[in-house]
Amino acid sequence: MDWRLGDGSASGTLRSMTAHAWDRAGSLPVPVSGRPRPELVALPVEDIDVATLFTFMRDAELRFETLRMRLVETTVTARGRHTVNTDVVLRHVGQAKVTTSDPHRKTAGNYEIWTSDGEVVRTYSATRRLATERPVREAVRGVEGREARDLPGRSRIYRPLTALPMETLPDTFVHPAGYLQNVVATGDCRIAGAGTHLGRETIVVTSDHPRTSEVHFERPDVRIELTVDRDSGVIVRLLESVGGEITRRAEVTDFGPDAPLPPSAFDFRIPPDARMLY
Repeated sequence: MDWRLGDGSASGTLRSMTAHAWDRAGSLPVPVSGRPRPELVALPVEDIDVATLFTFMRDAELRFETLRMRLVETTVTARGRHTVNTDVVLRHVGQAKVTTSDPHRKTAGNYEIWTSDGEVVRTYSATRRLATERPVREAVRGVEGREARDLPGRSRIYRPLTALPMETLPDTFVHPAGYLQNVVATGDCRIAGAGTHLGRETIVVTSDHPRTSEVHFERPDVRIELTVDRDSGVIVRLLESVGGEITRRAEVTDFGPDAPLPPSAFDFRIPPDARMLY
C-alpha cells in the first residue's frame, strides 16, 4: 500500500493558490420550481482556484441520479492499522443503503447496515444483532434555501437531496460542503496538482493546519489532502497526516455514478431475532 503524500506539484492547467475562507456550503441558488441543479455544470479547463473547486464540489450529488461506490478506510493508531470497507448504493430522491464491514474479522455476520427510503431510516448490526427503525429526522429550519438568504454564509447549511448517515465517510465524500467549509477551508488551502483515479481525471487539493479537525490536538504540521473526481466533484481519496506521517487514508475503490441498480439494491428486512432498540 502506497502511503506517500502528494508532491504538491501543480499542473499547468491549474492555478495553485491559497483560498480565503470558503463559506458557500449552504449558498446553492434555489430553483423557482423542481429539483436543485448544480451552480457550476463543469469546471473550467484552466485557472481553477480553490473557491471555484469547493463550490463545484458542494453540488456533487446533483450530477448523477444513481451511485454505486465502495470505500476502503485505513487508520493508524497506537493499536496499529485498522481497515473498514463501506459499500454505498444511492438513488435520488431519498433511497440509500450503506453497508460497513471489517475485512479482518472474516465472519459471516460481520456487517452493519444503514438504509433509508427518504421517510424511514433502518439500521442493523449483525455482530450485536441490534436494530433500529425511526422516521427521518426533521432538518433545522431557517438555515437553508430562501429562508436563509439574509444569514451569513457560515450560518447556512447544505441540505442533501438524498441523505446518507451523518458524520460518516460516505456522507463526507458525496456531500462534502460542510466538511469543506468547517474543516478544510479553515487551513491554508492550495491546488496541488492533477492526476487520475480509477481511470478518471482528478484534482488534488491540500489544507495545511486546519483549525478544526478530528485530530484532538493543535499542531502546525497537520495536513489534509483530498483527491476530487473532476467530472462529478465527489471526493475519491482522503489523506490525513501529522508530521508527514499518514494517520488516515480513505479511498474509493469502486465508483459508478449513474450506474444501473437492480430493483433489489435497497431491499433489507430486519431479521426476526434482532433486538429492537427503538
